[in-house]
Amino acid sequence: MAFQTAPRAMDTEIIDARTIADYQRDGAVCVRGAFKGWVDTIAAGIERNMQNRSATASDIANGLGSFFDDYCNWERIPEFVKVVRESPAARLAAAVMRSRTAQFFHDHVLVKEPGTQKPTPWHQDIPYYFVDGQQTVSFWIPIDPVKEATLRLIAGSHKWDKMILPVRWLDDGNFYGAEGDYRPVPDPDNDPSMKVIEWEMEPGDAILFDFRTAHGARGNMTAARRRALSLRWVGDDAHYVERPGRTSPPYHGHGMRPGQKLREDWFPVVHQG
Repeated sequence: MAFQTAPRAMDTEIIDARTIADYQRDGAVCVRGAFKGWVDTIAAGIERNMQNRSATASDIANGLGSFFDDYCNWERIPEFVKVVRESPAARLAAAVMRSRTAQFFHDHVLVKEPGTQKPTPWHQDIPYYFVDGQQTVSFWIPIDPVKEATLRLIAGSHKWDKMILPVRWLDDGNFYGAEGDYRPVPDPDNDPSMKVIEWEMEPGDAILFDFRTAHGARGNMTAARRRALSLRWVGDDAHYVERPGRTSPPYHGHGMRPGQKLREDWFPVVHQG
């Protein structure tokens, strides 16, 4: 698979019209150096998170190595508060979503230790979430150089009519326990009709992708950690929806009803144009 080229972030911290159009067409873009000045802050936040795990943290092991993930910790991790509130993320999110606002949904730390064989399965984020809308974006920000262990995405999959069956990462079982009206987990490496896009990345680069864009990642067979922070954002048209079962993240006691905007005291609007 050939790796893609990607634009550099502009000095104004706002991506150009061509990059936004690419995002709307493919459901994903890579912006070089978007968080170059934030690498040390993110690294410190990831380390703090790993030393102070939440109840949702997990270590997924299958063979050698280990895959750590934890989410929804940003308000108790001061480094993540700074990234969410002060970095270019909110402005970039609003620009690429073509949204007046950028509302923060949640953070997600993903660390693959050296020699981790287990890949991240192909999936879309939207079936796991209690949010829906056309204006969504997730940032995947590595703080280590990545090549083969980079994020891989299926171009145009954010426009599919049916969502991918959500599965559990630990054992690839059905997340909701019912088939529902989903499409099977894809195998794009053996399906010539699907175009996989991926980028070699340096610390501080960022992939921006729609919640509906199918994505996955290989295991980390290098001798170094692969640490990444994901930041998830929603725009003007985002609203609460009900799913067939408990969503991930669960957010117990939120009190929202279908069709409502996400409550701003839990999910702050960080940018408003």
